[in-house]
Amino acid sequence: MPHRFDYFVIFAEMRTGSNFLEENVNAFDGLRCWGELYNPHFIGKPKNTDFEGVTLAQREADPTKLLECVKTASKGLNGFRYFHDHDPRMLMHMLNDPRCAKIILTRNPLESYVSRKIAGATGQWRLGDLKDARSAKIEFDRIEFETMLDAVKGFQMRLMRGLQTSGQTAFYISYEDVQDIDVINGLATYLGVDQQLPKTVQKTKVQNPAGLEDKVVNYSEMVSDLSSIDHFNLSNTPNFEPRRGPAVPTFIAAKAAPLLYLPIRGGPEAAVTEWMSRQGKSDMGLIGEFSQKTLRQWKRGNKGHRSFTIISHPVVRLHRSFCRHIVSQNEETYGEIREQLRSTYKLPLPLGDSDYGLAQHRVAFIKFAEFVKGNLSGQTSIRVDGSWASQSEVITGFADFALPDQIIREDEVSAVLPSLIPNLTKDVPSQAEDTPYALTDIYDADVETAVRAAYQKDYMLFGFKAWG
Repeated sequence: MPHRFDYFVIFAEMRTGSNFLEENVNAFDGLRCWGELYNPHFIGKPKNTDFEGVTLAQREADPTKLLECVKTASKGLNGFRYFHDHDPRMLMHMLNDPRCAKIILTRNPLESYVSRKIAGATGQWRLGDLKDARSAKIEFDRIEFETMLDAVKGFQMRLMRGLQTSGQTAFYISYEDVQDIDVINGLATYLGVDQQLPKTVQKTKVQNPAGLEDKVVNYSEMVSDLSSIDHFNLSNTPNFEPRRGPAVPTFIAAKAAPLLYLPIRGGPEAAVTEWMSRQGKSDMGLIGEFSQKTLRQWKRGNKGHRSFTIISHPVVRLHRSFCRHIVSQNEETYGEIREQLRSTYKLPLPLGDSDYGLAQHRVAFIKFAEFVKGNLSGQTSIRVDGSWASQSEVITGFADFALPDQIIREDEVSAVLPSLIPNLTKDVPSQAEDTPYALTDIYDADVETAVRAAYQKDYMLFGFKAWG
């Protein structure tokens, strides 16, 4: 039967036992691991400058050329080790290739960090026999460790997502399991080899078997520092809101000024676009309905252009959207959503010419904020409209094409907008008052609490305080 893999990759990091794993893989007939073939400084092993005739320069010019050589480097299945800082051009290529066998080697990141520091201090990166062992105590550096931890976690998340989105699985193995012959034999089976080894290869020895307390000078300080690391993401704000695209067709440019507005729905769009349309001495007006192609053309033709978006206080923005699209009954009303909110979610919205008092408006708005909280969390069948989508999620969507170079708070628009480029008019109009009732007429602690519950991420990321 044909083999299901053309090659394999061991995804690992420094000081995770990858040398030991490579030796054990190479003990099987029909398997060969060739080291760190995509290390930025060498090919395969330190001081190697080529592999199968492919030089460093050729690998840099075309990294896939090296990969093709790997597949036929020896009889059987060939592979290599790949770390998070190796050639980034190859990561998605390998993750998207179902003919690539993925082996993911992990180790306690604190153990890896300490081991790496000791190896750096002693100059000994590999141990063949106890008689040659060198030892040293190292000093724990919290910033250094957290930087390493973030890099490792980010790499592991990319691996996991790549496997999930492509419908693949990997063979996971931990540092401790590398010495377990049953696990090593299981790995060989995963790679399509029938041979079973009686014991693991022991050429490479564990360099620092002592406990962390014996290897770290400032052990007590390390324990204290580690207690501040959020291992379980307790401070994380869950986000089940659908991802948003860049929304390029909504971008607006001034005809007579190199100015581009990336609107966040529910913001002061009418006031800002009216101000932009008056810029310049002739040919005033606006350009819209961009495609990515026409926007690139506009950017190339407007040297020194400035782009901006405007964030509003969540209470202000949600009340504006509520009044415009839910309470009102005109061309801007979301009719079907309005009816579902009234019938299913029991919002006391006005019908026809019925009386709609201030107290009723306040209750309806709080209920709407509660609905939005569930809507953003994926708990309703109603779409997440751009008018109440999280502002942080909208800006993240912009980043798929181009981030604005200025994020302006709505209450600072009059001062900041005219300063973006020279010769802009100063008179930025104020956004029209909400109808049928102003926010100031209903705002209180309960309103703030309801909106904050819906937009925890925006409050945290942008530092919003309670409104008013």
